[in-house]
Amino acid sequence: MTRQTRRSFLKSTLATAATVTVAGTKSSGKILGANDTIRIAIAGLNGRGESHVGAYSGMKGVEIAYLIDPDKRTYKKRIDQLAAKGRPEPVCVQDVRKAFEDKTLDAVSIATPNHWHALMTIWACQAGKDVYVEKPCSHNIHEGRIAVDMARKYKRIVQHGTQNRSSQSWAQLAAVARSGKLGKLLVSRGLCYKSRGSIGTKPATAPPAEVDFNIWLGPATEQPHHANLVHYNWHWFWDFGNGDIGNQGVHQMDVARWLIPGAVWPKTTISLGGRFGYTDQGQTPNTQITVMDYGETLLIFEVRGLKTAPQNGQTIGNILHFEAGTVAGGKFYPKGKSEGEPLPKVDVQPEKKSGDIFGNFIACMRSRKVEEQHADIAVGHVSAGLCHLANISYRLGAETAFNPRTGAVAGNDFATETLAKTEEHLKDNGVVLDDAKLRVGRKLEFDAETETFKNDPDANALLTRKYRAPFVPDRPV
Repeated sequence: MTRQTRRSFLKSTLATAATVTVAGTKSSGKILGANDTIRIAIAGLNGRGESHVGAYSGMKGVEIAYLIDPDKRTYKKRIDQLAAKGRPEPVCVQDVRKAFEDKTLDAVSIATPNHWHALMTIWACQAGKDVYVEKPCSHNIHEGRIAVDMARKYKRIVQHGTQNRSSQSWAQLAAVARSGKLGKLLVSRGLCYKSRGSIGTKPATAPPAEVDFNIWLGPATEQPHHANLVHYNWHWFWDFGNGDIGNQGVHQMDVARWLIPGAVWPKTTISLGGRFGYTDQGQTPNTQITVMDYGETLLIFEVRGLKTAPQNGQTIGNILHFEAGTVAGGKFYPKGKSEGEPLPKVDVQPEKKSGDIFGNFIACMRSRKVEEQHADIAVGHVSAGLCHLANISYRLGAETAFNPRTGAVAGNDFATETLAKTEEHLKDNGVVLDDAKLRVGRKLEFDAETETFKNDPDANALLTRKYRAPFVPDRPV
């Protein structure tokens, strides 16, 4: 692929795509006074949607005006949730575009499946609405970049749902890493050790009468409905989800990057793993190791979906390996010692955090100060993008026997050790390695300026997807 600007790449990838215009313009986004009521829509009413309803319904000066979900069966439980707090019943719609037609609507809070996140964010910005979007903010890198560009173009507040960005303790640890007091940071490790059983195989069926499956599919390829899609197991299908690295893991990926001083995009990425322990309909790996090169520091990310023991006391969390020792669980373990010590005090000032991430979003809607957001869309785009880089490497990989697998990480002691420990983990779960295949991903070089891969058209093709009209992100201009 010849070198090109990010804008020309985005333009070329969407040159033949139909676009859709949603109601409303920049002018429909009004300036909110300190005492004005913020009218918000919540899109996606299962799972995380419950938390969104709970958060906003507890705030003064915020009205939940719309509940949005293609499945009408989800409405009652959220209406009842609001009624229990004495809140009025919102308007319920299946299609977010109907809510965006309301010029008195100020914002949308998105808790839909991943494949809708960026598209809904883009449409909301075009319609003059602010956005809280759950992690990951995109299903692929190119639409994540468009979401950032649209937020800036239409001067919208767009907050990303990586709640750890509201944590003062993580901000303090980032300050420790920047201080150099523990020596160089050698490895920033993220862990997603979360048990995920088999989802089995579900036959194609007609969708329930209450579900608008066309809206549910949105930008994804036209395909039959089956019960492993609606509602949760879509996470494990490439058309809709991003595996656990882009589900639970994006939180820990975000922290892992945050803790590397100055880290944005890595120089190279390689990912390996597989779906082990059972055979089912799922497509994404339940076991995955990703190694990213940030120069002096490696970012290593581990996904384990089978039963596992903690690492340094962590299952879903982060571990830092410094020259002087290891930091895990808020304690410092000097090299050669098993007893943890308090973190060192440093002169470097941490970022100041106030309030939770939902409260911060509402406060920034009123102030219009993008820089005060705990997790601005530009931050979310990169952290979500790291998960996409890992999955692109994995998907372009080849299945091989476990024996010669060390060649993929040869010369890298931390990565080799991580793979060896993963093999022991698989054996503990009854996986016979001689009978299993390991998918070893392609090592990819990434150009941070253009947000494209160097000399790899196969990888660049996976930066985007084929969008199903009219569910197409608009071209930035």
